[in-house]
Amino acid sequence: MQWSTITLPLFFLSHLSDAFVVQIPSKPFTVHLSSNNHIASTSRLNANTKGSDNAIEEKPSFTSFFTNISNIFPSNNNNNKIESEEERLMRLKREELEKLELNEQERTIQVQKDKLPYLFLFALQFLPLIGTDRILSVLYFWGVAVSTVYVGGRQITLDEERVTKENAFGAPIGASISIGVLYLLIKNGLDPTALYAIAVSLFGALAISDVGVPILRNIFPENFATKKIKVPENVSNSLKLGTDELPLDGLVTLALGLSCTALYWAPLVMEQKFLVSNFIAWALAMTSLGVISLGSFQTGAILLAGLFFYDIFWVFGTDVMMTVATKIEAPVKFLYTAPSPPPGAEPRAYPFSVLGLGDVVIPGLFVRFMGKMDQVLQPQKFSYFNASTIGYAAGLSLCFVVNEITQAGQPALLYLDPACVGSALACGAVNGQLSEVWNFEEEIVEVDDEMKGN
Repeated sequence: MQWSTITLPLFFLSHLSDAFVVQIPSKPFTVHLSSNNHIASTSRLNANTKGSDNAIEEKPSFTSFFTNISNIFPSNNNNNKIESEEERLMRLKREELEKLELNEQERTIQVQKDKLPYLFLFALQFLPLIGTDRILSVLYFWGVAVSTVYVGGRQITLDEERVTKENAFGAPIGASISIGVLYLLIKNGLDPTALYAIAVSLFGALAISDVGVPILRNIFPENFATKKIKVPENVSNSLKLGTDELPLDGLVTLALGLSCTALYWAPLVMEQKFLVSNFIAWALAMTSLGVISLGSFQTGAILLAGLFFYDIFWVFGTDVMMTVATKIEAPVKFLYTAPSPPPGAEPRAYPFSVLGLGDVVIPGLFVRFMGKMDQVLQPQKFSYFNASTIGYAAGLSLCFVVNEITQAGQPALLYLDPACVGSALACGAVNGQLSEVWNFEEEIVEVDDEMKGN
């Protein structure tokens, strides 16, 4: 299935609006004033007390008077200084950087826990050096897809964009419009490849910069994560960084991402650089899995059901899907060099076998959401995340089997979506939580107003 390899960045692109909210906390204070009635009452109490001859009548003093005055008019010392708007923004920026660093530490720990799948992903990149046999390409695609869904579903993230039911219902329509426009442009002799590929590869550079930090922190010595690079004060102020230092690891991964983008655009044939394209596509998949949340089980089911029918129609009913997937070259799909045709046969129109990025991201979002369900429902028998991961692996295997038998391109979501949703519902039935699964909805965490205004 190739549709979402083209439309994914367009479909999930959203804008965040920030509002400045300035809050000046006011602290209530209690004022105690002496009065004649209070003094008279004290005198009567002392007079009626046994041994009143020795009693000392309590009278107001100048000390208490000035103490009361100071309570009404507190001194304007440094502790009560009101920070300026610029100071507030700088403070919030520092707090945000501290929060990001804590998040990076958690991500680094999670990558360490999942080091075997990451090593497996790395080892798979050597398969193209072994050969182009069909079995090797299937192993490559299956291994990359399943491993990415697994580690992408377990990665630690800071913020997520929530998909609503309205978004889910509209996804097939929006995707159809996008792929239809690209198809019409191609058929009319207009090639949108360059513009589309530039945008995607730049997003890919940022994605590599993001996912690369926790990985490199597990490879390089500890000081790699703590070392800072001094930034000139004028640069810091102009960019409103809130600090005069930048982390070395972030700068290194950003340089790595930009280098990959530059290599992708190097004047080389794709057969010589398709692994670079795959790396950019993988980073985009990991980032997408980390920043998008389905919000509820029903939203996920609606999204996968709509794209299930969408995929079937555009693959089996038209040539739109295959045309767009093979004519538009951009790092939004996984490639593997196809075997050479038999002697005497016509050369292949497209020299690669392809697995669309959407075949990883769309069901991967559902699998990741099952991990959140595990945390809340605490199943006693089977993990929803593990069940849906196994369901994804089984569905992809079935897709490759049918593809091998029919020797025709298959809409992968035809197999993946029922496998993921079905495995989750079956797991819910076994755990005795079927109703809880169907009605499960992620809790919305309110963002602090002050942080929102940053």
